[in-house]
Amino acid sequence: MPNPLLTRRDALLAASAAALPRPVDARPPLGLVVSVGSGQNPDPVVRRVRELGFDTCQIGLHDLTTENAERLRRALAQHRVEATAIMELGPGRMVWDFYQGPLTIGLVPRSTRAARIAALKRAADFAVSAQVSAIHTHCGFLPANPNDPEYKEAVAAIKDVASYCKARNLLFLCETGQEAPVTLLRAIEDVGLDNMRVNLDTANLILYGNGNPVDALDVLGKYVSGVHAKDGLFPTDPRNLGREVAIGQGKVDFLRVFQGLKRYSYSGAITIEREIEGPEQTKDILTSKTYLTRLLAQVYG
Repeated sequence: MPNPLLTRRDALLAASAAALPRPVDARPPLGLVVSVGSGQNPDPVVRRVRELGFDTCQIGLHDLTTENAERLRRALAQHRVEATAIMELGPGRMVWDFYQGPLTIGLVPRSTRAARIAALKRAADFAVSAQVSAIHTHCGFLPANPNDPEYKEAVAAIKDVASYCKARNLLFLCETGQEAPVTLLRAIEDVGLDNMRVNLDTANLILYGNGNPVDALDVLGKYVSGVHAKDGLFPTDPRNLGREVAIGQGKVDFLRVFQGLKRYSYSGAITIEREIEGPEQTKDILTSKTYLTRLLAQVYG
């Protein structure tokens, strides 16, 4: 009778291998950011990804239970969709602006840090059970000053989570945006683990006024293991982030982003994120799919 622990480990390693970079000349697949609410079955969410014509997704789930992990694993297999990462941000209040954001987002705020470390570890265990090879989060507004005590505490917290993931053969992806690229690079190097990577959100650097994704690749390119395709405008109100807009209507130069990704041999998923709801979201997603497919063909052939 096979050892169930060995079988699960072999399955996870196979899933991880599938998520490794494809050959340099391979065109990245397109995916979709999706979420599964409290009490919701993952199956219809994954089915919609396939119905919209996508091969991959990044997925956040409210209920990180063993039963839900099995449901997700079955849904992914049935609908032939690859989940490239499990997304986890909570628990606790999060305010997406420049005043409350540093106090409420990620692993920087002391008041929610322990609970969020625990949540990320639950997400890692869930990813193992669901045979997904990475987890993903916002680490928060990492201080630019490396001597700031909160910077050192945040790095220790990130290392705690990344170490937990490494022991389970998982990548830990930190999303760009809330800090300058060089600050994130410093944190990655200070953590010092080879499974800590970057989820490059093409809009966030613009929305937070921290640069643009083309130049960010010069700093972070070798660490990019995930990409959110999203567009936006720079902030003009110092209290609030810039405005997210449909892909092609903002400041992101997707042609140069894809050219930069190819220079770094990136062939992982390009995952569309549109942060609105309703029919307009679906319309924008499908329009973005056509637009990005054309650009990827132009760059990758």
